[in-house]
Parts: sequence; structure tokens; C-alpha cells
Amino acid sequence: MEKLEVITIKNKSALEMTISNFGATVIGLKVKNSKGEIYDVAAGLKNASDYLEAPYSNVKLFLGSSIGRYAGRISGGEFEIDDIVYKIENQDGVHLHGGENGFFKKFWSVKEVADDFVVLSYLSKNNEEGYPGNLNVEARFELTPENEVKITYTANTDLSTPVNLTSHVYFNLNGKGSVLDHELQINSDFHLDVDSQLLPTGKLNKSEGTDFDRNEKAKIRREDFKGYDDTFVFNENQLKASLSSAESGINMDIFSNQPAMVVYTPKEFPVLPFSNNDQYEKFPAICFEPQNFPDAPNKKHFPDSILRAGENYLNEMIFAFTFK
Repeated sequence: MEKLEVITIKNKSALEMTISNFGATVIGLKVKNSKGEIYDVAAGLKNASDYLEAPYSNVKLFLGSSIGRYAGRISGGEFEIDDIVYKIENQDGVHLHGGENGFFKKFWSVKEVADDFVVLSYLSKNNEEGYPGNLNVEARFELTPENEVKITYTANTDLSTPVNLTSHVYFNLNGKGSVLDHELQINSDFHLDVDSQLLPTGKLNKSEGTDFDRNEKAKIRREDFKGYDDTFVFNENQLKASLSSAESGINMDIFSNQPAMVVYTPKEFPVLPFSNNDQYEKFPAICFEPQNFPDAPNKKHFPDSILRAGENYLNEMIFAFTFK
């Protein structure tokens, strides 16, 4: 029987993060603002065991989880590498977030623990969810003295395979209510065009003058805001995105080595045993998923998503906290 383990890490000043080895999941992120008030800014459930059972197991929320082998959607229920077609788990031709039993449903091994970081590892065996190759994955969660949350995913394989790992933390800088009054900026000039199944068509759409133009920091609540489940293509700016709340005085800057980021704003959360007793309102949180383009295995002009034997995969994301 695989064992549920929960690790809490802290830095010396303002951050404390709780991680479960089930799905390499962030189940809490406590941030102390300049007044000394503590906010849990990552939506999570009361107990680590709640993630293993209903009602949570009946919904696809990926709450705080690590996503793989391939974050986002892959079309057609298959992909081709070196003239070999691989069939993957799919529903109506859509493969989402690594499949029905992706990394978010796996027990990871706790490899290393210190006061301010933890490393988890997982071996995804050849043909898991239809993917070729044995993939060794590591997830490192670290809290720096500069109040940064650094999440780093690394991987290597013995056979060519698509890899696109990310973290699926839902942020609310007040720990409750809605994110509509949070201020958001995303340094992006293009977003992926999608069809009715939210699969990329292969086209990049210009964001200027549309509801995808978030280059100026402003409240999420705009006249044109209907909610996002979309891929923003990063521009050359080092700072990729920023989120802040006047209420808590917390600001979060996002840095990434990836070409894009999926931004997801659910209209509401399902009824679950949330640690804040479900004090959420409409548009309860925002999820930032830095990653490669969804469906890149089937779109040759998208950034290459195939990891080959002898190569190392690296996704580094930083969520840097400052206080007003």
C-alpha cells in the first residue's frame, strides 16, 4: 500500500508551504503580509486524505497538483514520434493533463527534505497512459530567503516521449472570496486560437485590443472578462505575470523559462471540504500553469515537446512575493 506523506517547509520570514506526496500537490501556502497577518493563498482541502476520496475524487480540479506527462490538451487521442503512432487515453478525442490517471493521481517518493525545500520523485513506466519510455521525474519545491516559491520539474527518459510538466496551484491572495478585484498583468502579445473542445487550431491570435490583452496591470473584473481557460504566449519580458491584492497587500510576480502559460479562472469551485470552510465566491481563484503549448506533439510548428534519451527536461517557475 502506498503511503500518504505530508511535508511542511518554511523560510525564515514570510512563507510556509505544505506539500503532499499524492500528486506532488501543494495543499497550502501561507504568506505573512507586512502587518504580520497570515493568508493561505493556495486553495486546498482540510486534510491530505481528502484528496484520495469522494467528493474530490469525483471532480477534475487538479487542485494544487503536479501535472504530467503532458499538461494541457492533446488532440485526436494519439501522436506520432519517428513514424510510430502512440494511442493515448482520451475522451472524445481529447487527452487532458496526462490522462485519467496522470501524475496528479500518483504517489510520489519523498527523495529529500530540508527546512526550506523538498524533492519528490516519480517513475512513469513505459506505456503508462499510452506514453512511450520510462520517464524519471523530479519535482522540487523551495522557499527562498527572498520570499520566492521556486517549483522546478526535471525529467529524463530512455525513449523519445512528449513531456510537458506544470503545477496547478489555484491562487487567491486573500485566501477567500473572489479574485475579481485582484489586479493582474500578463506579459503576452499572442494567445492560442482554440476550437469548441479547447484544442489549439495551430493559429496564434493577436491579443491587442481583445480580452486577452493584459499587458497593463488592472483588475481582473473588466467589462470584457468572461473567464479564462487559455494559453497566453509569453513575450520577451523577464517578468511573465503579476497578481496583487489591495485587501491583503500581497503581490506575486511570476517568472518562467517556458514559452507560454495556461491561465484558468473557474467560475466557481465544486462543493468540497476546503480548508477555509469554502468561503469562496464567484471566480474564487486563478491558476497559472507555465508550460509548453498544449497539443505541441501534433503541431509541428509549435515549440518542440519531445524529450529524447540523453536529454534533460527542465521547467522552472518562480512565484515571488512582495508586500505593500
